[in-house]
Amino acid sequence: MSTLAQTMMTAARSADSGLAGPGELDRYPYAEAPGAGRVGPPAWESADPELGRVGRRAAGSRGRGLHGQLVQQLGQMIVSGDLGADRPLVPEEIGQRFEVSRTVVRESLRVLEAKGLVSARPNVGTRVRPVSDWNLLDPDIIEWRAFGPQRDDQRRELSELRWTIEPLAARLAAGHGREEVQQRLGDMVEIMGHSMAQGDSLTFSRADAEFHALLIQLAGNRMLEHLSGIVSAALQVSGNPVTGCDRPNDASLGHHARIVEALAAADGAAAEAAMRQLLTVHPEVERVVPAPREH
Repeated sequence: MSTLAQTMMTAARSADSGLAGPGELDRYPYAEAPGAGRVGPPAWESADPELGRVGRRAAGSRGRGLHGQLVQQLGQMIVSGDLGADRPLVPEEIGQRFEVSRTVVRESLRVLEAKGLVSARPNVGTRVRPVSDWNLLDPDIIEWRAFGPQRDDQRRELSELRWTIEPLAARLAAGHGREEVQQRLGDMVEIMGHSMAQGDSLTFSRADAEFHALLIQLAGNRMLEHLSGIVSAALQVSGNPVTGCDRPNDASLGHHARIVEALAAADGAAAEAAMRQLLTVHPEVERVVPAPREH
C-alpha cells in the first residue's frame, strides 16, 4: 500500500472517532435530524430536548464551533419547514433558546442571509425567505435538503445535475496533459481499491470525493470548477448518511480506473463514456437518467 493510501486511511479513522487527523476535511456528513420528516409547530419549543443547547449538537457539527453549529441547526430547521417562510427570527429569542451570545447569533444569521434563507430589513427584522429565494446550489443547503423532507427530490436533482456536469468534465480533462493531476487521480483509485478491500467506506468516500474534484479541476473550465462543490455535496448525500459516499463496489472502481486510463491516452470520448457508465452504476441515477444511446 502506498504512503498516501496509509495517510488517508489514518486520517479517515481519526475523523470517524472525532479526532483531528492529517489532511482532515473540515466538512462532515451529519446524521439525519430527529423528526426531520414531521410537520410540526415552527416554534423554538421543539419536542426534542437536544435542540436546546447548541453545544450538545456535536454529532453533525464537529470542528464547526458554536457559530457553525448554530448555522447548521437553524439551516436544518428552515429547510425542514420547522421555521416556515416569512417567520420572524428574533436574535434575543434565538440566543436564549440555544444559549449562545448575541454575536454568535448575529454572525450566524448573516451566513444564512448570504445563502438566501433569511432576509434582514430595517423596521421589519430578520425573516425566513421562501424556497424560491434560496441558493439551492449552496453545498450546505444541498446537504440540509438531502436529509430533510425533500430528500428524494434533492437526490434526484443532484443525480441529474451530475449527469450534466461530470461527463463533460471528463471529456475536457482528456485534453489537458497535467501529469501530476493525472497521477493524483491514479492514486485516488489505488486508495479506493485498498479501502474497499478493507471495508473502509470512510476512506473510500474521501478518495472518491477528491477524485471527482480533481477531475473537474483538470477540465480547465473555471465555470465547471465553480460547480465542484455541488459534486462533492452530491457524493456526500448519494449513499449512506454516515459514510456519505457512493456505494463501494468492483464496477464503480473499474469505471474510475477506466477514466484514468482514458485521460492518460488523451481519449476524451472514452473518458466521457466511462463517466457515464460510472453514473449509471447506481440505481437512483438509472431511474432518472436514461442510459446513453449508441451513435
